[in-house]
Amino acid sequence: MIITGFAAARARKLTPGQKDANRVLAVGRAPVEHSFAHLKNWRTLAKLRTDPTHATHLLRALLVLTNLEINR
Repeated sequence: MIITGFAAARARKLTPGQKDANRVLAVGRAPVEHSFAHLKNWRTLAKLRTDPTHATHLLRALLVLTNLEINR
């Protein structure tokens, strides 16, 4: 399932509840997009030829290491 935010139209503005929902989605999405940007810079995903389960463990480990380095 893909969860997307609400879009405003020229004739219809977003309600405060829809704006809050978009804000919650953005807060959760930002760290993930930032992490994938780092991985793309390392070209890790382009050369990864392995079992998806192993790839998931590898990517999680890389994200942990990245977050540790950033928080120093």
